[in-house]
Amino acid sequence: MKVYTKIGDKGKTTFFGCGLISKSDPRIEVFGSLDELNSVIGVSLCFIDDEKLQETLKKIQNDLFQVGADLGSTAIPGNNFPRIAEVHVTELEGHIDELEAVLGMPKTFILPGGTQASAFLHLCRATTRRVERNMVNVMDVLVINPNLIKYLNRLSDYLFVLARQANKEVNVKEQQPMYKYFNEVK
Repeated sequence: MKVYTKIGDKGKTTFFGCGLISKSDPRIEVFGSLDELNSVIGVSLCFIDDEKLQETLKKIQNDLFQVGADLGSTAIPGNNFPRIAEVHVTELEGHIDELEAVLGMPKTFILPGGTQASAFLHLCRATTRRVERNMVNVMDVLVINPNLIKYLNRLSDYLFVLARQANKEVNVKEQQPMYKYFNEVK
Protein backbone atom coordinates (compact mmCIF):
# COMPACT_ATOMS: atom_id res chain seq x y z
CA MET A 1 0.00 0.00 0.00
CA LYS A 2 1.23 3.50 -0.83
CA VAL A 3 0.84 6.71 1.17
CA TYR A 4 -0.92 8.38 -1.73
CA THR A 5 -4.31 7.00 -2.77
CA LYS A 6 -5.25 9.66 -5.37
CA ILE A 7 -8.75 9.81 -3.87
CA GLY A 8 -8.04 13.36 -2.72
CA ASP A 9 -7.18 14.45 -6.26
CA LYS A 10 -10.89 15.06 -6.82
CA GLY A 11 -11.55 16.70 -3.44
CA LYS A 12 -12.80 13.52 -1.78
CA THR A 13 -11.60 11.39 1.09
CA THR A 14 -12.81 8.40 3.01
CA PHE A 15 -14.43 8.80 6.37
CA PHE A 16 -14.43 5.84 8.73
CA GLY A 17 -17.89 4.27 8.52
CA CYS A 18 -19.28 6.79 6.01
CA GLY A 19 -17.52 5.96 2.77
CA LEU A 20 -16.35 8.60 0.30
CA ILE A 21 -17.10 12.23 1.26
CA SER A 22 -16.01 15.74 0.29
CA LYS A 23 -12.96 17.21 1.95
CA SER A 24 -15.13 20.24 2.77
CA ASP A 25 -17.33 18.11 5.06
CA PRO A 26 -17.33 19.45 8.64
CA ARG A 27 -16.19 16.04 9.90
CA ILE A 28 -13.03 16.29 7.82
CA GLU A 29 -12.51 19.85 9.08
CA VAL A 30 -12.57 18.66 12.69
CA PHE A 31 -10.20 15.78 11.92
CA GLY A 32 -7.82 18.28 10.31
CA SER A 33 -7.96 20.60 13.30
CA LEU A 34 -7.41 17.66 15.68
CA ASP A 35 -4.32 16.74 13.66
CA GLU A 36 -3.18 20.36 13.78
CA LEU A 37 -3.65 20.50 17.56
CA ASN A 38 -1.74 17.27 18.06
CA SER A 39 1.05 18.63 15.85
CA VAL A 40 1.18 21.93 17.76
CA ILE A 41 1.47 19.97 21.00
CA GLY A 42 4.27 17.93 19.39
CA VAL A 43 6.15 21.10 18.47
CA SER A 44 5.54 22.48 21.97
CA LEU A 45 7.12 19.37 23.48
CA CYS A 46 10.37 20.29 21.71
CA PHE A 47 10.52 23.54 23.73
CA ILE A 48 9.33 22.34 27.15
CA ASP A 49 11.92 20.98 29.56
CA ASP A 50 9.67 20.14 32.51
CA GLU A 51 9.29 16.33 32.51
CA LYS A 52 5.93 16.32 34.32
CA LEU A 53 4.50 18.78 31.79
CA GLN A 54 5.93 16.69 28.93
CA GLU A 55 4.14 13.60 30.27
CA THR A 56 0.92 15.60 30.62
CA LEU A 57 1.11 16.77 27.02
CA LYS A 58 1.90 13.28 25.74
CA LYS A 59 -1.19 11.97 27.55
CA ILE A 60 -3.25 14.72 25.92
CA GLN A 61 -1.88 13.70 22.51
CA ASN A 62 -3.10 10.15 23.11
CA ASP A 63 -6.46 11.42 24.33
CA LEU A 64 -6.81 13.43 21.11
CA PHE A 65 -6.47 10.21 19.11
CA GLN A 66 -9.28 8.83 21.25
CA VAL A 67 -11.34 11.94 20.42
CA GLY A 68 -10.76 11.19 16.72
CA ALA A 69 -11.62 7.51 17.12
CA ASP A 70 -14.79 8.42 19.00
CA LEU A 71 -15.88 10.88 16.31
CA GLY A 72 -14.83 8.58 13.48
CA SER A 73 -16.82 5.64 14.79
CA THR A 74 -19.96 7.62 15.65
CA ALA A 75 -21.90 6.30 12.65
CA ILE A 76 -20.86 2.70 13.24
CA PRO A 77 -23.13 0.58 15.44
CA GLY A 78 -21.70 -1.06 18.52
CA ASN A 79 -19.46 -0.09 21.38
CA ASN A 80 -16.22 -1.68 20.22
CA PHE A 81 -14.52 1.69 19.71
CA PRO A 82 -12.67 4.03 22.06
CA ARG A 83 -14.95 6.70 23.49
CA ILE A 84 -14.33 9.85 25.44
CA ALA A 85 -16.10 9.29 28.74
CA GLU A 86 -17.11 11.55 31.60
CA VAL A 87 -13.98 10.36 33.44
CA HIS A 88 -11.82 12.12 30.83
CA VAL A 89 -13.64 15.38 31.59
CA THR A 90 -13.53 15.02 35.38
CA GLU A 91 -9.83 14.14 35.23
CA LEU A 92 -9.14 17.45 33.46
CA GLU A 93 -11.33 19.29 35.96
CA GLY A 94 -9.31 17.81 38.82
CA HIS A 95 -6.04 19.00 37.24
CA ILE A 96 -7.52 22.46 36.62
CA ASP A 97 -8.75 22.71 40.23
CA GLU A 98 -5.29 21.76 41.58
CA LEU A 99 -3.57 24.44 39.53
CA GLU A 100 -6.19 27.13 40.20
CA ALA A 101 -5.78 26.54 43.94
CA VAL A 102 -2.16 27.65 43.52
CA LEU A 103 -2.60 30.27 40.79
CA GLY A 104 -5.92 31.85 41.71
CA MET A 105 -8.22 33.27 39.09
CA PRO A 106 -6.92 36.17 37.01
CA LYS A 107 -8.84 39.39 37.62
CA THR A 108 -8.39 40.58 34.03
CA PHE A 109 -7.61 39.11 30.64
CA ILE A 110 -3.98 38.14 30.19
CA LEU A 111 -1.83 38.33 27.11
CA PRO A 112 -0.57 34.99 25.77
CA GLY A 113 3.17 34.69 26.18
CA GLY A 114 5.82 35.08 28.82
CA THR A 115 8.05 32.04 28.78
CA GLN A 116 8.57 29.90 25.73
CA ALA A 117 6.59 27.07 27.36
CA SER A 118 3.72 29.40 28.23
CA ALA A 119 3.58 30.86 24.73
CA PHE A 120 3.40 27.40 23.18
CA LEU A 121 0.74 26.30 25.68
CA HIS A 122 -1.35 29.35 24.77
CA LEU A 123 -1.00 28.38 21.10
CA CYS A 124 -2.21 24.88 22.01
CA ARG A 125 -5.16 26.44 23.89
CA ALA A 126 -6.15 28.62 20.94
CA THR A 127 -5.89 25.66 18.56
CA THR A 128 -8.05 23.60 20.93
CA ARG A 129 -10.73 26.30 20.71
CA ARG A 130 -10.72 25.90 16.91
CA VAL A 131 -11.15 22.13 17.28
CA GLU A 132 -14.05 22.79 19.63
CA ARG A 133 -15.73 25.18 17.16
CA ASN A 134 -15.26 22.65 14.36
CA MET A 135 -16.74 19.90 16.55
CA VAL A 136 -19.81 22.06 17.17
CA ASN A 137 -20.22 22.37 13.38
CA VAL A 138 -20.15 18.57 13.11
CA MET A 139 -23.16 18.46 15.41
CA ASP A 140 -25.17 19.93 12.51
CA VAL A 141 -24.60 16.77 10.44
CA LEU A 142 -24.00 14.03 13.00
CA VAL A 143 -25.17 13.08 16.47
CA ILE A 144 -21.94 12.85 18.46
CA ASN A 145 -20.90 11.83 21.94
CA PRO A 146 -21.62 14.93 24.10
CA ASN A 147 -18.45 14.23 26.07
CA LEU A 148 -16.42 15.25 23.01
CA ILE A 149 -17.45 18.90 23.36
CA LYS A 150 -17.05 18.79 27.14
CA TYR A 151 -13.57 17.30 26.85
CA LEU A 152 -12.40 19.91 24.33
CA ASN A 153 -13.87 22.74 26.39
CA ARG A 154 -12.08 21.54 29.55
CA LEU A 155 -8.89 20.85 27.60
CA SER A 156 -8.65 24.48 26.49
CA ASP A 157 -9.19 25.58 30.11
CA TYR A 158 -6.51 23.14 31.26
CA LEU A 159 -4.02 24.41 28.68
CA PHE A 160 -4.77 27.97 29.86
CA VAL A 161 -3.89 27.17 33.47
CA LEU A 162 -0.85 25.14 32.36
CA ALA A 163 0.35 28.23 30.45
CA ARG A 164 -0.15 30.37 33.55
CA GLN A 165 1.68 27.79 35.67
CA ALA A 166 4.62 27.72 33.23
CA ASN A 167 5.08 31.46 33.79
CA LYS A 168 4.61 31.27 37.55
CA GLU A 169 7.24 28.53 37.95
CA VAL A 170 9.94 30.94 36.79
CA ASN A 171 8.37 34.11 38.23
CA VAL A 172 7.36 35.64 34.91
CA LYS A 173 4.61 38.16 35.58
CA GLU A 174 1.40 37.87 33.57
CA GLN A 175 0.79 40.82 31.29
CA GLN A 176 -2.63 42.39 30.92
CA PRO A 177 -3.76 43.96 27.66
CA MET A 178 -3.55 47.74 27.47
CA TYR A 179 -6.53 49.35 25.83
CA LYS A 180 -4.68 52.30 24.35
CA TYR A 181 -7.64 54.14 22.87
CA PHE A 182 -10.36 52.98 25.24
CA ASN A 183 -11.13 56.42 26.71
CA GLU A 184 -10.91 58.29 23.41
CA VAL A 185 -13.81 56.58 21.68
CA LYS A 186 -16.62 59.09 21.05
